[in-house]
Amino acid sequence: MRDLSAYAIIQVIMKWNKVESANSKVVTVNRKARHDYHLMERHEAGISLTGTEVKSIRNGGFTLTDSYIRLEGGEAFLVDAHIGLYNHSTVENHAPKRVRKLLLHRKEIRKLDGKTRTSGITIVPTKAYFDKGKVKVEIALARGKRDYDKRQDLKKQTDQRMIRDYIKN
Repeated sequence: MRDLSAYAIIQVIMKWNKVESANSKVVTVNRKARHDYHLMERHEAGISLTGTEVKSIRNGGFTLTDSYIRLEGGEAFLVDAHIGLYNHSTVENHAPKRVRKLLLHRKEIRKLDGKTRTSGITIVPTKAYFDKGKVKVEIALARGKRDYDKRQDLKKQTDQRMIRDYIKN
């Protein structure tokens, strides 16, 4: 006989995953950030965009590679993120690599600012997605990896892939 409480918890978790996937559509993932940094604490931030930028993101023209978050004057900014030009726009198109403001609560910005003042910690964007029609960016506190950390992670991934292939066959 099954434990009903554990079964009920599993059902609730499965429903949450379905709701999350139905409302949000991942646009881009910063895989380089996972490779170059130890990602610690994650936050969700809105992003201030123009109309042509949103249309371009819907077409898949958003890249987070080599971008980072800069905190200044009590505000957070996304720097070096590339949003390609929208093909069907007129003269009023946006600049592809402009600095974009992130929408976070003051309390969150102060908390992030306090943590980034310690040495070796920065803020990087990890993924961008649509949530209920709005573009959101997931940002994470990150500490840079050393070369031997990267090699250990690569070895761990290959071992897991070999185990998965062995179980499959």
